Amino acid sequence: MAFPVIALPTAMHRLAGVVILLALSTAAPAASPLVTPAELGALRGSSDVRVVDIRDATSYGDAHIPGALSAPYGSWRGPAANPGELPALPALAKRVQSLGIGPGSHVIVVSAGDDVTDFGAAARVYWTLKLVGLRELSVLNGGMAAWQAAGLPVDRVPASVAPSTFVPRVDTSLLATREQLAGAVGAGRTRLVDARPAAYFNGETRHQAAKLPGTIRGAVNVEHATWFVPGTTTFVSPREAHAIAAAKAIDSARETISFCNTGHWAATNWFALSEVLGQQDVRLYAGSMVDWTQAPERLPMDNVPNRFEQLVIDWKLWVDRTFD
Repeated sequence: MAFPVIALPTAMHRLAGVVILLALSTAAPAASPLVTPAELGALRGSSDVRVVDIRDATSYGDAHIPGALSAPYGSWRGPAANPGELPALPALAKRVQSLGIGPGSHVIVVSAGDDVTDFGAAARVYWTLKLVGLRELSVLNGGMAAWQAAGLPVDRVPASVAPSTFVPRVDTSLLATREQLAGAVGAGRTRLVDARPAAYFNGETRHQAAKLPGTIRGAVNVEHATWFVPGTTTFVSPREAHAIAAAKAIDSARETISFCNTGHWAATNWFALSEVLGQQDVRLYAGSMVDWTQAPERLPMDNVPNRFEQLVIDWKLWVDRTFD
């Protein structure tokens, strides 16, 4: 960034230079959106670091990063009828406060790291924390599996911390609502990115809570698994992410809305575009296809199968629900 040249008396000019240098030297560097196990190992002793383990309570009790606080993923999600729905703001505030998180905290989210779908849980919690006003955020690349594979220490004693008085300030620029999305469909100004596997995008199946198979009209399909080193649960480097975005034609500054079934896989695409690549105007549609298809009126969709094909899908889902 170029600063304007201002004519100042020599003494004032020198003083201004000192002030600028002091400001630059004291400014805290932004947290990296991804940290390695080794980097987390070096950071976790800091008083302003909060390691948040979003695995289930049993897994946390079996082994967790020393000092990590338990906050299972389900506590960040909505009801079974619409899991992507955000919890009420008071509940989110209480959740954040219980972890001792304040405006100056560096929060590092840790998921299991079992597969690429699991990363979506960490990305969704990261997005939620950013939505309520926090900025120093990271995800442990590879999750708990990577931590243990690196031979780093684990603990079984639950960690605790004094609650904070954090007051959320919702950043609506990160969130797309159904109404906003309905207005964007067909307008040509917004890129809609469906993060689901191709079978969902093509209308061959649907989420149990969705009313219809298919995708939002005009969406492109960029599967969430695209962003990982093949055969691993490791998120790709920023350089590789730039190459992926260019290949998928999603590397421009055009406004983007990421969605999936319930805002889980979509959080990975949002994280890649917004946090790793630094693209502007990237939003997450939290309710995603479950919310879209539950609207009172029929909203625009592509790849919707005919009635007979829908009945076949319904039957298969009933079998899965009944006998799985």
